[in-house]
Order: sequence, then structure tokens, then C-alpha cells
Amino acid sequence: MQRLKSRAQFQAVLAGGTVARSAHFALHSVALNANVAPTPASLLQKAPSAALFVVDDVWMGAMVPKRWAKRAVTRNTIKRQIYTVGQEFEPGLAKVAHLVRLRAGFDKAQFQSATSEALKAAVRLELQRLFEKVVALRTPLTAVELQGSAA
Repeated sequence: MQRLKSRAQFQAVLAGGTVARSAHFALHSVALNANVAPTPASLLQKAPSAALFVVDDVWMGAMVPKRWAKRAVTRNTIKRQIYTVGQEFEPGLAKVAHLVRLRAGFDKAQFQSATSEALKAAVRLELQRLFEKVVALRTPLTAVELQGSAA
């Protein structure tokens, strides 16, 4: 699994569609060879634009804004959980670029510590359900593709 690193990669995946949502997370995906509209930053660059995703593999990114997770330790904990759960589900994921975005904060009254075991467990459970939705969406397509190639 490759990780999204550049701003252009993150913007390209966000320009794609939202594949699945949960209470706290949204998962965006875009095909590796998708034509995305140029961003103002890319128009200002004088160098020719290179391919964003050079390796044909599953690409994963995590976006955890300060708006929803104030403390750096909490943001890092959530990002680690995103990459770990993504690694577990990698065999079932399509070879596209995925971005998991935190879209709502976790209740501070319920999770008082910035990086408690309860918070880790809640994040992990919600991410597992999110990735299960994505894998379930892909499975029927794979079955149809297999039937089409057998004919």
C-alpha cells in the first residue's frame, strides 16, 4: 500500500467521489488514471505535471483536521488507526487512491484522554465498519467482472 504525500494527490482524491460515510469519517476514492481538473496551484507551476500516482497499487491517505481533533497526539492516534485498518483491508480494496477524512469530532465527555484505549477502540471499530462497506460495494463488481471474462 502506498501513502498519499503531496497536496496535489490529496486534492485529486478529494475531487473524486465520497464512497462511504460513518458518523465521524468519510472515505473518498478516485481512479489512479482519472482526469481531474487542474488546481490553481498546479496552473502556477512551471514544471510539467507528472503523474500523481506512479505505482499501480492501493493508495491511502488520512486527513485529520485540527478543527475536529485539537491535540496533536489525538490526530496522530487517529491517523495510525486509519493506516493500520487500511492495511488490514488492503487485499479487498480496489487499486485506486483512497482518502479517509475525519468529518466530526469525538465527544470529549466520553473520551477524556487524548489517546485513551477507549478512543482507539472506538476509532478502530468505526473504521472497520467503514472499510467493510467499501469492500462490500466492490465485491459484486468483482463477481460480475469474473463472469464476464469467463464467457
